[in-house]
Amino acid sequence: MIDGTERRETLLASAAGAAAVAGSYLVTGWTPSFVVRPVDQAIVNLTPGAIVTFAIETFGEAGHLIHVAVAVAVVVGLFGAVAFAGLRLAARTDRRATGAAVAGGGSWLLAAGLTGVSLGALGAALPVAAVVGIGWLPSSATPAESPSDGVRGSPAVVDAVRRRTLGVVAGALGFVAATVVGRRSLASADDPLPDAPRSDGAAVRLRELDSASLAFESDELQGLETPIDEFYNVDIAEFDPEVTADEWSLTFTGEVGSERTVSFDELIERPVENRAVTLRCVGEDQNGRRIGTAVWTGTPIRPLLESVDPQGDCDCAMLRGEDGYYVEFPVDVLAEGFLAWGMNGKELPTGHGHPVRVLIPGHWGETNVKWLSEIELLSVEDDGYWEERGWEGTGEVTTVAKLWDEGITELGDGRIELAGHAYAGTPGVDRVEVSTDGGDTWTDAELSDPLPDADVWRQWRHAFEPDGEHEVVVRAVDGEGTRQPREESGPVPSGASGWVRRTVG
Repeated sequence: MIDGTERRETLLASAAGAAAVAGSYLVTGWTPSFVVRPVDQAIVNLTPGAIVTFAIETFGEAGHLIHVAVAVAVVVGLFGAVAFAGLRLAARTDRRATGAAVAGGGSWLLAAGLTGVSLGALGAALPVAAVVGIGWLPSSATPAESPSDGVRGSPAVVDAVRRRTLGVVAGALGFVAATVVGRRSLASADDPLPDAPRSDGAAVRLRELDSASLAFESDELQGLETPIDEFYNVDIAEFDPEVTADEWSLTFTGEVGSERTVSFDELIERPVENRAVTLRCVGEDQNGRRIGTAVWTGTPIRPLLESVDPQGDCDCAMLRGEDGYYVEFPVDVLAEGFLAWGMNGKELPTGHGHPVRVLIPGHWGETNVKWLSEIELLSVEDDGYWEERGWEGTGEVTTVAKLWDEGITELGDGRIELAGHAYAGTPGVDRVEVSTDGGDTWTDAELSDPLPDADVWRQWRHAFEPDGEHEVVVRAVDGEGTRQPREESGPVPSGASGWVRRTVG
């Protein structure tokens, strides 16, 4: 049976665990040195594919929040257990300093063991030591088990201990709240991204995109270029690797005539291109918003690939990133790829793979490995990260025409403007067809001017006179004449399909 002292110590230990996480976050921020990161990564790696797929289908983007919440709870529990041990030892020895030292020292060892960063581990250790040191009370100051035991059983003592305990807990939780608010305000004031090396041509390409764009009535519907801070971002874990340009290198290994390692300085001296490329997430719904287009600065991968003399019976390669992600491609598909170090004229943000990521034309965004560090030529085909979890892997994107809320606008003359984006991968978009009667009749929409890039979306626009409620349907036709299929399917395992339908009027 748990007595009052054990309940009190459990409450203090829980508060200490939360303060440890907050202290680590205060010192390290949302970086790989944060104590939650290794636990979160372990959860991601160990979660069975069926559960991952269920979470994506059921919770969508919020699925990521679930494994982060579990990781935080586990870490709070670990540091709470260390704090509880310190409180128990303090009670056994009747020495406050002993309990605080054990709790603080044990927390430092735990944090350093999790992150490998000894100095940053103090951020977690000091709050635990403080909570234990301030919250512990000697036996002479705590309530007795029986109210008849003199002064220690009096209501005044009980109230004093309760106030002391709640004060320490409130202080710990206040520290947690202040840390979160303070860190978020600092994050919102990040320095602007510097220009990417050799990205002078990106400005010209961005102007081309702007010139090719349609004029919409809606001010909220984005143009052909997606601003960096609005570009969707999906990764296998919540903590991005921190790799500097000086540290980065790309190594070609495995079935090659000769291994080769390329440094960042060597890479950016190679022939430079500025490509407009659209990326779309395989896990989005058919009318979802995880799609965007940027002008990427980089260099073609083919000459580097040819320089190592690819060999191996399967003609395939495994690409690996610093975040532990990996994906397999046929060599001939990989050869069409692009090594990018710039995005809309700026250095790649950390969340988009700084300093270098790969872009494979016409394939789902999840296959474009960020923080690229290795290309291993294989002799036998192997599954990539998402293939091991029940997804198709390196399949090509499906064709889609989007119609979002901000693309439905009433014009001054009473007509309704329908507008959006369409994407079909490397075949390109030839036309977009719009129906305002549920699919009985169709009209070709106006399209934005075509761009010279092979793997980029186009805008579309259509205005009509409403006469009540209309079932609007949109579909795209790619450059090879293939129409967006009508049959509906969800994202798993190879991307969503179907026509996009909206009720308008």
